[in-house]
Amino acid sequence: MKPAVSNVERFILASASPRRRELLTSIGLDFEIVPSHIPEVRAEGEAPEEYVARLSREKAAAIARDHHDRWIIAADTTVLLGEQLLEKPADAADARRMLATIAGQTHIVYTGVTVMNAASEHHDTRVAESEVRMLPLDAREIAWYVETGEPMDKAGAYAVQGIGAMFIDSIHGSYTNVVGLPLALLFQMLRRARD
Repeated sequence: MKPAVSNVERFILASASPRRRELLTSIGLDFEIVPSHIPEVRAEGEAPEEYVARLSREKAAAIARDHHDRWIIAADTTVLLGEQLLEKPADAADARRMLATIAGQTHIVYTGVTVMNAASEHHDTRVAESEVRMLPLDAREIAWYVETGEPMDKAGAYAVQGIGAMFIDSIHGSYTNVVGLPLALLFQMLRRARD
């Protein structure tokens, strides 16, 4: 049986995210980082899962144009609480607002993932969904966390793999999805690409 992931193939991660880089490194994949610079703007009326799927496709396609023979892995993550999307905070005040909004609540983390190879005309896009419940936090705890700087480049203004882990009461679904790249889903996608 052939391995599901072969380093004979040349992979590109279309993201500058340190979390995604660490996750891919943790599974032993050899890859190059070529960030895409697709504007992350939600279309009017676009559902969260459609939004992250579209952005991951657009990111992959942007890199595939100049790297026809490479396997491109692209992803986009967002957080949904009720009808409100919580992306990366604009500043510290925005991070405090987001954390106050999700503290003590259950929210959903969506990540769109695309695996694409222009030469073989392979393109596959999937969406992972995880439910996360955060502990209640008071204003002082939120201010302290924001002062650490950790929330500033994270969807939902927290890092489940960092200091923010101590605020997470439960996760239903993929943990690595909450980090930013659902590895079990990616494995299945790479396995399909191999067949």
